[in-house]
Amino acid sequence: MADNKLFNIHMGPAQCALDIGDGSERGEYVNQDYILQTLGRPHRAVSLMYCYYPNDEGWPGRASVVHASDDVSFQWDYPYDDYFTYKGGLNGNLQDEPFTYMRDVRRHGQDVLLTLTIDPTLSDDHIIAIAKDLSTFGRVMLRINHEATGDWFSFTKRTDYDGVAAFFKHCCDIIHEHAKNVKTIICLDGCTSLDAEKMEMEDTFAEASRAADIVSVDRYLTLHWGWPYDVCDTEETGEPFKNDTYFSKDVKEVYELCRKSYERFTAINGGVERPMVLSEMNADGDVTGAYKQADMVKQFCDLLKKEKKKWLSGFTMYQFRDRGRLGLEIEDPNNKDVGIRQPVFDTYKKILHDDFFEPQMTLGEKASLPVTLRWGGSEDADGVAIPLHFEKNPVFCEAYFDDDLVDENLMLQLNDYWFYKAPGVKCIDFMSAFFQNPITGEEDHTLKIFAPPASGENDPSQGDDWQLNYYRELKSLPKIRIRYSPVG
Repeated sequence: MADNKLFNIHMGPAQCALDIGDGSERGEYVNQDYILQTLGRPHRAVSLMYCYYPNDEGWPGRASVVHASDDVSFQWDYPYDDYFTYKGGLNGNLQDEPFTYMRDVRRHGQDVLLTLTIDPTLSDDHIIAIAKDLSTFGRVMLRINHEATGDWFSFTKRTDYDGVAAFFKHCCDIIHEHAKNVKTIICLDGCTSLDAEKMEMEDTFAEASRAADIVSVDRYLTLHWGWPYDVCDTEETGEPFKNDTYFSKDVKEVYELCRKSYERFTAINGGVERPMVLSEMNADGDVTGAYKQADMVKQFCDLLKKEKKKWLSGFTMYQFRDRGRLGLEIEDPNNKDVGIRQPVFDTYKKILHDDFFEPQMTLGEKASLPVTLRWGGSEDADGVAIPLHFEKNPVFCEAYFDDDLVDENLMLQLNDYWFYKAPGVKCIDFMSAFFQNPITGEEDHTLKIFAPPASGENDPSQGDDWQLNYYRELKSLPKIRIRYSPVG
């Protein structure tokens, strides 16, 4: 393919980015190949949820396993939080969780969004070790001790709220010193009433909020927070249940409370706007049923799109696969590796492919080989674009990678559909893009190519900006085969 058919292209942030929760106390991690194939495009970031209580009895076993008891009647009644346990930290193992998943996330062109609940009594050497763990993983977003104004997580039971706030700020100072690639997220309850003048515990967490790079609240439109220990029901079934362990809220009111929380965070910061995210958002099918769940999520996103001021930088859909009804899929109780797709899956997939929520692509000048690609992250990357002409909907559309390209790690987009090419893969079949979005006549499309790090980590040898950017030289282009009729 001639060099004059090659252009530079820049990928920047969406008007509102979408992140996805992948694994938590309610579900297992799902590999990124499956998520990409089923949803058709990568997310800005993938949210992973872990805890770090290294001095506790039973650590690093998962709390619900090493402290299993018939007396437990609430998800957070264990001695420490029942998330997957963070195997890094002081004297940790970087070949274990969550680092194996973080590498998977970054190879597939996404940033890491790590939620970490941490024992607030730990010494600084533990926090420094965590910062160093994350220093090679590019533009990480780190949410420390989230839902900090609540009383259910173990960290809130080991100090008072002043202590929780002070610990968060201290962690920010350490992270910023030892891992300049990491941005910290503070997550509070925010405004809980439209009449309230301030957020919950606003003054207590004011200094901590100013220390954070990103501000956030978690917002569920409906939630059965008593899961899995009771059944969310309004009728007596003969089985014990508590009808006060779930809630349902008006979508517009939740939206207004989120926006008001953003305004209060801005006021705390002296009028300076910080990026705001909703670190967890969904409606719970346990409360609404599956169809209303999908409808409520769509309503919320429609409100975001209609808003003139773009105040929300992104939200995390909680989550991809869930053992309850908070997922795009429900985990098959017979096989945790199988997901049962819910109506909200198709609704969310349409949202994911809406221009408002997609990263913005800016076509640049003509390029020539060899060309250096830069991967800063899912909101800041430089790739190349190859114009392709289609006479009609193809029967075959493939890319072949020769000796110079076969070992590359690439993310490719064609016809609003994304594909991953792992090192060693010689051919990528693009036809699923045309199954999803058939061409009705002659059309021009652009094949976009980006190169995230194959190892999932940045390379310290690449220069002073290695923590923020990864570079890869592209020496040749794939050979594209487009055919409009079968062989026989």
